[in-house]
Amino acid sequence: MPTAPIYLDCNATTRVRPEVFETMRPFLQDQYGNPSSAYRLGSTAARALEQARAQVAGLIGAQAEDVIFTSCGTESANTALHSAISAFPDKRHLVVSAIEHSAILKHAEHLARRGYAVTRVGVDAEGRVQPEAVAAALRDDTAFAAVMWANNETGVISPISEIAAECARRGVLFFSDAVQAAGKVPIDVSRVPGLHYLGLSGHKLHAPKGIGALWVRPGAPFSSLLHGGGQEEGRRAGTENVASGAGFGQACALARGRDLAAVAARRDRLEAALLERLPGASVNGGGERLPNTTNIYLGGVEAGPLLLLFDKAGLCASAGSACSSGSVHPSHVLRAMGCSAERAKGSMRFSLDVFTTDEEIDRAVEIVVRSIDKLKAALAG
Repeated sequence: MPTAPIYLDCNATTRVRPEVFETMRPFLQDQYGNPSSAYRLGSTAARALEQARAQVAGLIGAQAEDVIFTSCGTESANTALHSAISAFPDKRHLVVSAIEHSAILKHAEHLARRGYAVTRVGVDAEGRVQPEAVAAALRDDTAFAAVMWANNETGVISPISEIAAECARRGVLFFSDAVQAAGKVPIDVSRVPGLHYLGLSGHKLHAPKGIGALWVRPGAPFSSLLHGGGQEEGRRAGTENVASGAGFGQACALARGRDLAAVAARRDRLEAALLERLPGASVNGGGERLPNTTNIYLGGVEAGPLLLLFDKAGLCASAGSACSSGSVHPSHVLRAMGCSAERAKGSMRFSLDVFTTDEEIDRAVEIVVRSIDKLKAALAG
């Protein structure tokens, strides 16, 4: 029987927890009602959604009525940006960090083609967005600013409370992508008064793909991205994804207050072993990071070809670069940190979860070292 793969790409997606699947099961089988229907099957589905909404809100210190279910983190980010520019049509300037997810960067590029001015705020050498850099980029005509809570590639956490305060001083609507941070570090939106919107995604914390959430601060401008029925209190049209919503809520309830010290210890075990055994290797990013994430420069070999060798050996990880049309483009995150193209192409992200074991970490180290030796031998030959 083949050995199960060692999955160290949990920032890409996570497995659905058994408890989450069991929570979803009734709504995929017997309890299949439409929550907008008035009869019992519908009201049962509606109650499940409201319980899930409260569970999602509980993870981030919010009130349930301020949470809107979406299809994913991308929709949440797009809705927040759409709301801001709809509220202030005369303000034609946006501020985004240089390390944002494409959900923000691509939307900002789209708006730039429509005449908006977009300022990309850089990061320091550790990969952190500094509040003073955001403050310097804000203008009188800035409608919206976005800085992610924690970066998906490096795990580096930015000082969101301080950045939100800078935006509040200038009256700028502020969004933070917390897709990677939620369930891994404490989040309490009630303690970040300058934050107006927060984006979440279920599949990053052991819920299924295809479900996300947008938190909107009471009183913050909101404009629906989807129009149609009156679902989500008229804020998002479309029949609700009841099963996935229930699963998302359960995943948030399970994540609330969870101690990830063991995950951080395994991340550190992986880092220490690779840095010891790979000449020239070093970690990209520093300071406060997500407990499950490390991004490592491998010491002079390209990560792209290594992924194929990893896959054959049963290891799942992520290159610090993305393949497109047969070419390899250096990570925009690592480049924003000042890394050379060579370093960016030669870096790999490893991301763990609560299911990762010490034995898997040790096996992964052996696979990485063996694969690099094999690649170097092939290049030398």
